[in-house]
Amino acid sequence: MHQPTDGSPAPERPPGGDRGDLRSPVQRRTLLRCAGIGLASLLLFTALLVLVKADWSPLARLDHGWVAALHRYAVRHSVWTAAMQTMADLGAPWTMRALLGAAALWLWCVRARVLAGWAVSVGLLGWAASGGGRALIGRPRPHFADPVAIGSGAGFPSGHAIASAVTCGALLVLLWPRADRAVRAVAGTGAALTVLGVGWTRLALGVHYPSDVLAGWAAAAAVLAGVTLAVELWLPGRFGRDVRRLHWRLRSRVQRVLAPPLPLEPDHEPGRS
Repeated sequence: MHQPTDGSPAPERPPGGDRGDLRSPVQRRTLLRCAGIGLASLLLFTALLVLVKADWSPLARLDHGWVAALHRYAVRHSVWTAAMQTMADLGAPWTMRALLGAAALWLWCVRARVLAGWAVSVGLLGWAASGGGRALIGRPRPHFADPVAIGSGAGFPSGHAIASAVTCGALLVLLWPRADRAVRAVAGTGAALTVLGVGWTRLALGVHYPSDVLAGWAAAAAVLAGVTLAVELWLPGRFGRDVRRLHWRLRSRVQRVLAPPLPLEPDHEPGRS
């Protein structure tokens, strides 16, 4: 079945149509892509967890060497430390979850209910992965005699890394289908820099090891891919239909705003009786 090219929602399949394959090629590619990303992310997270628990010496040297060097630099440069703390505050988990919650509320108001539920689900599951993972694994954070910042709780995985990656990834998924190449490049670059920047602040402030941050990114990718896969399996085609509906609604509004005013007919010119 061909998809419409004007951005309007796809028509429903007729009741008497062929029901042998209820998934379009796009939906099948989405399922395969989400399954691949989710599996790779889980394998990376599991590998990091095993290496951390086994206290693998190459990883331990990398973790402690990076954090020690960055801590020495932070102690000597107070302006740098203040900038890193400001970036960390802007990318705090509650800030990211508030942005994702606002996006979910907007999606619900424009009747993109599946997308709204998806956004809420990835936010809640990311939150659970952050808190539950740290509570279960219990890896201590870096410890210094003169810390420049103090983090609460365990360190693996990084909560800041999970929250920023989940939120930026979700917002990018919502924007991607209805953006042109230039907007995609800007949005993708901005999302990547935000995620990398928030993760870097956790190292620069000495509150996480590099493996904590990398594990947070892996967990976030697994959450995004897993929830999307579950939605596609449970409600086939509804995710893409909401995206198309959202595209259609936004485009009609933009066209009304940007459309030039129609010229007045001669019989309706001001001052003519």
